[in-house]
Amino acid sequence: MIDPRPFHIVSYGTLLGVQLYQSALPVLVALTASKNAKPIGVSGLLNAENCCKTLLPLAVTAVAGLINMFVLRPLTVNTMIERNHQETRDGKKSYDPAPHSKEMQALNKKFARIHGISSLLNLVCLGATIYYGVVLSKRLA
Repeated sequence: MIDPRPFHIVSYGTLLGVQLYQSALPVLVALTASKNAKPIGVSGLLNAENCCKTLLPLAVTAVAGLINMFVLRPLTVNTMIERNHQETRDGKKSYDPAPHSKEMQALNKKFARIHGISSLLNLVCLGATIYYGVVLSKRLA
């Protein structure tokens, strides 16, 4: 039988995270947090027995998100702008039926490749986050 605890904790964590993200709570915490507070939660991540199960999925998620934000997003935006300019030159949208100019074909291929890599990184983030949620839920008594 499938253990429902991981699904429960992942769905609850998603709900709670979305609610907190949409509220002003992070700003309030940042402005009122004690300067002398010890990061107990972070210190648990750095323990040797927790490193692979907790720190690794969080690091994978962070690195993939940063690559998406600071590398792939600018590449995607620039490619979209180039495609817009090429559409103006060709007098034809990038998604119109063939034939397309060689330049538009190259831009469409470049956009598809960047978008595919970004989607793959998003799946890696999702997988690492779900794995972390399952590991977290296994600690529940």
